[in-house]
Amino acid sequence: MDFSFDVTIIGAGVVGLAVAASVARPGLEVCVVERHDGFGRETSSRNSEVVHSGIYYPPDSLKTRLCVRGRALIYEICAKNGIPHARMGKLVVAARPEEVPDLEELARNGRRCGVDDLVLLSKDELARLEPNVRGEAALLSPSAGIVDSHGLMRYFEGAARSRGAAFLYNREAVSLDPDREGFTVIIREGTETLDFRTRTVVNAAGLGAERIAALAGIDPDRAGYRIRPCKGEYFRLRRRAGTAVNRLIFPVPRLDSGGLGVHVTVDLQGELKLGPNAFYVTTLDYDVDPGHRDQFYESTRPYLPLVEPDDIEPAMAGIRPKLQGEGEGFRDFVIRREEDKGLPGLVNLIGIESPGLTAAPAIGELAAGLVGEIL
Repeated sequence: MDFSFDVTIIGAGVVGLAVAASVARPGLEVCVVERHDGFGRETSSRNSEVVHSGIYYPPDSLKTRLCVRGRALIYEICAKNGIPHARMGKLVVAARPEEVPDLEELARNGRRCGVDDLVLLSKDELARLEPNVRGEAALLSPSAGIVDSHGLMRYFEGAARSRGAAFLYNREAVSLDPDREGFTVIIREGTETLDFRTRTVVNAAGLGAERIAALAGIDPDRAGYRIRPCKGEYFRLRRRAGTAVNRLIFPVPRLDSGGLGVHVTVDLQGELKLGPNAFYVTTLDYDVDPGHRDQFYESTRPYLPLVEPDDIEPAMAGIRPKLQGEGEGFRDFVIRREEDKGLPGLVNLIGIESPGLTAAPAIGELAAGLVGEIL
């Protein structure tokens, strides 16, 4: 039976692009199918662009292992290819005395995760390091930073193309028909459809990953693949507050809240953003509610008291494809072959949210290994 492609990757966010760069090689027919007109149009371009160190999650989780590995790879890729980035470090700040024990436990967890450069700071040490930040104690993570996410995605796309991968933009996957040899894929562009054969499918569709899994015949509820979209808004600080800090500033997290808390990021132009907040949504839009300004002010005031409400203005919003619903416990990335579901040619990447940007190159390596087991 003739095949058009050996590997079809659905989704051209940072993860799908990293998979393509890892999988593609001369002699292997690889394509990337993306419903938008270019890469990174959703979650991958609407986030903090933070390179996380890998301290928040269980040490044996995929989120931790791939974040730690991905961080090292991102800095290596950026240094070799001139991709803008800054390893500026991060402070997790305990603004109140009652937060200090949780901060100390976060430090212990980070060390268990293999992050060996963490430093606990006293109140005075924090004040000397960041005079405009207030707190009872802080955890310094020197290996955290920021990256130009578009530059990183551009690199992955270019690497995949140079190794022979084809990119089918403005095409949406509307059917996956599996059989013993692979899949018949139908994609749609406007009112036109095209079908082709592929040996393997990598589902890297982000917010659409649940739908792609369902097209292959998987019940999302039974498999635990139901996506709960979680929106995060960002506000920027006006220029007069823009020199407030030199590092990323995070609160002590409540991991059952849907995110890591409203934090302060310094972008590559030196401007400061606050965010994101986190709330579950049923419709996907990227509007920022200006009425949330006071919530952002109240969230950051305990550790950044120089900021006034009038310093804050709306910036952007993103939506994360979370697997855990509101108030539910930790859910890890889903990265697996689906042979136990009768789909040996399908690799699902589902629930790839934070720290997905940091983990992307490591996810690419892992997914390429799973594809290699199939071919």
